[in-house]
Amino acid sequence: MRIVVVNWRDSGHRFAGGAEQYATRIASSLARTGAHVTFLTARDTGQGASDSVGPVAVVRRGGRWTVYAWALLWLFRHRRAIDVVVDCQNGIPFFSPLAVGRARVVQVVHHVHHDQFRVHFPAWLAAVGRWLEGPVARRVYRNAVTVAVSPSTVDAMRSRLGWRGPVHVVPNGADPAPAHLPPRASEPTLVCLGRLVAQKRVDRLVDAVDVLRHRLPGVRLHVVGGGPEEAALRERAARCGGAVVVHGHVPEAVKSDLLARSWLNVTLSDGEGWGLAVVEAAAHGVPTACRDVDGLRDSVRDGETGWLMPRGAEVAEVADALFRALTELADPATGAQVAARCRDWAARFDWDDSGARFASLIGGATAGGWLPGMPEASVAEFTPRDVPRRPGMRVGPGWVLVEQCRPGDLLVALRAAGAEDVTVRAASATERLLGRVGDKPFGGELLGGEPFGAVPSSGEDHRSQPRS
Repeated sequence: MRIVVVNWRDSGHRFAGGAEQYATRIASSLARTGAHVTFLTARDTGQGASDSVGPVAVVRRGGRWTVYAWALLWLFRHRRAIDVVVDCQNGIPFFSPLAVGRARVVQVVHHVHHDQFRVHFPAWLAAVGRWLEGPVARRVYRNAVTVAVSPSTVDAMRSRLGWRGPVHVVPNGADPAPAHLPPRASEPTLVCLGRLVAQKRVDRLVDAVDVLRHRLPGVRLHVVGGGPEEAALRERAARCGGAVVVHGHVPEAVKSDLLARSWLNVTLSDGEGWGLAVVEAAAHGVPTACRDVDGLRDSVRDGETGWLMPRGAEVAEVADALFRALTELADPATGAQVAARCRDWAARFDWDDSGARFASLIGGATAGGWLPGMPEASVAEFTPRDVPRRPGMRVGPGWVLVEQCRPGDLLVALRAAGAEDVTVRAASATERLLGRVGDKPFGGELLGGEPFGAVPSSGEDHRSQPRS
């Protein structure tokens, strides 16, 4: 199979972030299945026009804005040699279906930029961005397989973009933390990990720490990452009496040490697809405090692996929330318990598993057909026995989890396969992320969604059932 992954940047770009990590890892996973994979992206200063990263061939054309036209031209020229396009949308889509004819297109949406366009562009240009991301994309990608990286991204696509087609969840994976790490710092220490761009609101975090240092004189904030806001943040940090250190880009070993010494990771981002830095911090035993926004409400388990603040929290409210979290974590027993929960949560995400889930969507027709009002994903539980697997279906002992499928269709298929005592319910957001049913991560909490009870085999409209 000949696959082209199209993404705004590659992992070698100076402004690469979580979206680039996802695209690179998925491309590598697909290449390991034996597919011929090409990564089509923009060309940054100092990068060559072509390259290879392991088994993946990299083709670079155009810059920040011109990459869209170059990518369409390249795809059109090579359309007869392409079987699948993985089209990664970062606000502005590539609109690859217009160029590749009959090739299968899998669209990846990390997060909805609808509100963020206003942060970066004047009103008229922001309106154009919203039009392209919403009505135009809905039309162009109507026959594509659509993938989102978190359930709350799916919800945002439904509510803000008016998306009515099936959307499957394939989450980010996570890398384990190094085996040997330094102990937690003796003083309350915060870390902010990620790209330094306007929508991350790191300036607001610096101001909150400037307020907080008068209540916790020993508090420190380490800002790790680079981006266009770095110089301005360094100037802002200089007014905080040494409480804030802006490190910029650092080697991986230094980043791990800073994470391990921290008590709390903080992000005030306007929205994320997932929050790769959140799970990276969790792998180091570090919880996260963040705003209750798309993506982050999935990657942070409120009260267990971190704390969610109101979306509109101002500087004083952020400072109060950080004070409460740090006070709670100051107790050694509580800190150790939270760290264990964080590590347990991070260990449940695996890049190989994400790659396999993605490949299953590429490999054939997806199961079922979603309609508005249906659950985004369903779980069927039944008397344990083997059932046939289908693309997009996760099967365990006595259960099946399938996305974007009519509950009645799922029931009929399982009964035809010989399953007995079948009940169908909505899957929870956590079950969708993990692709598993009946897991008990903390305190014996079951992860099931709202039960439907026994689903009739015919004669009932399931579209009025509650969504997960």
